[in-house]
Amino acid sequence: MEFDLTKTAAIFVAIIVVGVGGLAASGVMATSTVLMMVTPSMVVFGLVCLGLGVKYGEHRAGAMR
Repeated sequence: MEFDLTKTAAIFVAIIVVGVGGLAASGVMATSTVLMMVTPSMVVFGLVCLGLGVKYGEHRAGAMR
């Protein structure tokens, strides 16, 4: 499967929505805490992981040549 910006963004948003929805529905934390503290940290961590993954993929693709 070849990823482009649209597919990557859709999958990224879906993962964040499922994580936030699960935390909000479970009642472990207050919804305001989940929305104000957990969601931004999930987005930042996801973007860092995505950036590292893209760079590693570029490195691996260049090493295969």
